[in-house]
Parts: sequence; structure tokens; C-alpha cells
Amino acid sequence: MIAGKRLLEAVRAKTDLPVLYVIFTHGHPDHALGAAAFVDLKPVFVGHSALPDVLASHGDDYLRATQRLIGEANFAGTRIVAPTLLVEGVKELDLGGRKLKLETWPVGHTNADLTVSDEASGVLFLGDLLFSGHIPALDGKLGGWLNNLKKLRERPVRLVIPGHGPASMAWPQAADAQEAYLRRLRDDVGEAIRKGWTLREAAGTAAASERPKWRLFDDFNARNATSAYHELEWE
Repeated sequence: MIAGKRLLEAVRAKTDLPVLYVIFTHGHPDHALGAAAFVDLKPVFVGHSALPDVLASHGDDYLRATQRLIGEANFAGTRIVAPTLLVEGVKELDLGGRKLKLETWPVGHTNADLTVSDEASGVLFLGDLLFSGHIPALDGKLGGWLNNLKKLRERPVRLVIPGHGPASMAWPQAADAQEAYLRRLRDDVGEAIRKGWTLREAAGTAAASERPKWRLFDDFNARNATSAYHELEWE
């Protein structure tokens, strides 16, 4: 809730125009649980068509984990807000002289990834399809994420907004480090499977060469490798 309040304060520092839409790029708690700060403004909450199921199945866990992480005072007022406008494929929002293009993506970072492009300014909001500095967190399909990045690289955009990283980044070079990590993870886990290594062995060594390049590597990499192992062992 506190992050949502701070976002709303930042918006109000720039404009007193109505907030018509609140857009979820996916369902992870650090991107979704601030929405309650906007409820009184009565916007349309927009998300991927799969997002309601994500919030229904994981929402309670997200709330409990967030409460432990940020403390009761910062957590106060936090609740799940479900999207009221669902997107499957491409949808356009007309803001009056400015249009936003919303797109859903095949399972990659998660199964409910949605991007927002402002074609007038050449800016693309990627959500957690792009990490910078913070190691990517895999909660979907490794192969799908790489395929999505390949398609996104073809987009003629000026700047992208990552889900984790600086305020904006030049495209497509902003994706270089993340793509290198995901490819290394894929190749190392695939090699471990071919050698007959156990999941634990693979998770302990996959993408180890990438450790110096990423914050929170030891918190997320083994989990990423475990997800990749389950995905790749069937291919």
C-alpha cells in the first residue's frame, strides 16, 4: 500500500487530472499490491486475462509474505485489487489525444505478462519482462521469456521502462545483460541434464559465471535453475 501511495503522490506532484486507468504488468506483489491506494479514485484496473486466476491462487501468500517483509505499519491498508478490464492479445486505451497500446505475451517471466507502449513518445513499459541490476526472477517459462525478448528486440522504440532497474533504458541494448543470463542458465541446465546430474547439482552450479553481474544472485538463481530444470528435462 505504501508504494502505491508514493506513486500516487508522484502523479499528483505532476498533474491533477483524473487517474482513468491503473495497469498491472503482472501479478507479483511488488507490482500489484499498491493498487489499493488508487481505489477511491475509481479508475479502471487493467490486466492480463490470466491475472485474476493468479491473484486468486497466490494472493493470500503474496499478502502474508509482503506483510512479513515490510512490517505492519507499511502494510496497513494493503489488499488484493482484481483487474476489471482484462486484455487478451492487443488492446488500445484512448486517453484523449494519446493512445496506449497494451499487449499480452506468451508465458515468460510469468503467465500474465502485459506491456504498455506509448507510440507517440516511443516509450515501452516492459514490467518484469526486463530486469537490470536485480537478477531476473523466473516464474514462468525460460524458453518463452527468451522468445518474447527476441520479438521485443524488433520493436522500434526509443526508451524502455524496466520492471527493476533505472527509470528508463535505451533499447534494444537494455536487454543484452538479461538475455545473456537467461541463455547461460538455459545452456548450463541443459548440459547438466544431458550429463545426468540431479536437480540439486544443476541448481547449485547453473549460471554461476553470472554471479558477479547481478544483485540478489544467491536469492534467486537456484530457484531459476530449478524452474528451468523442470522445463528442460521434458524437451
